[in-house]
Amino acid sequence: MSKLLVKPSKPDESGRIHAITPESAGWTYVGFEVYRLKSGQSLKQATGDREACIVMLSGKAHVGAGGQDFGTIGGRSSPFEPDPWSLYAPARSEWSLKAETDCEIAVCTAPAKGRLPPRVIRPDQVGQETRGKGTNTRHVRNILPETEPAESLLVVEVITPSGHWSSYPPHKHDRDMLPHESLLEETYYHRLNPPTGFALQRVYTDDRSLDETLAAANGDVVLVPKGYHPVGAPHGYELYYLNVMAGPKRVWKFHNDPDHAWMLG
Repeated sequence: MSKLLVKPSKPDESGRIHAITPESAGWTYVGFEVYRLKSGQSLKQATGDREACIVMLSGKAHVGAGGQDFGTIGGRSSPFEPDPWSLYAPARSEWSLKAETDCEIAVCTAPAKGRLPPRVIRPDQVGQETRGKGTNTRHVRNILPETEPAESLLVVEVITPSGHWSSYPPHKHDRDMLPHESLLEETYYHRLNPPTGFALQRVYTDDRSLDETLAAANGDVVLVPKGYHPVGAPHGYELYYLNVMAGPKRVWKFHNDPDHAWMLG
């Protein structure tokens, strides 16, 4: 199996099904975990030298960070529903969570100094936009874009309708060449509705030294260390994915594949 495709494990004692670190991914910045918690189950983590964005994929939980109690957040029954809630925890702090219902959470991390206060990111603070046209239409929820405070993290979730393409035309962000392109590692956490489906994702470079096409099932993570990375949702299956990006500079500047940029008009 490709090293870029990471399958979920059975939940461990803490409920964790994904544990992607810079060391396991073979890169420098992005860390990503997913937990599936039962009602009443608790979780606590120290952030160390990394900031964290905890995204409520489903369910409700009582949360705190940096010594502050933020009460109950969440409420959607699946990530395909709108209105995501998230918790931001700075570096050199602790965050905690107690599930009030069964819930699924994603923990997105990247290097930081701890310069910002903890906060809850409410649904009304999440920018919503629709990109593309025709079968390239997809719906974006900007949880932690570069216009909102964070030190390294960029976090976004996307709904791609059945039969549509996303991250398309193919683009990349693997060179530290601002203002034209930024270097950002990226993870895609894929969910399918219904869950028996799959998504197709290709990761490739201009010289084709990397060129892999992956079938991502419900719950899989695709690693994008470099290169273009378009993804398609087959007919009959709605695709959700959560993107986490980080690099040496917190700017999202991408370069379109010249072979396909014509379709942008």
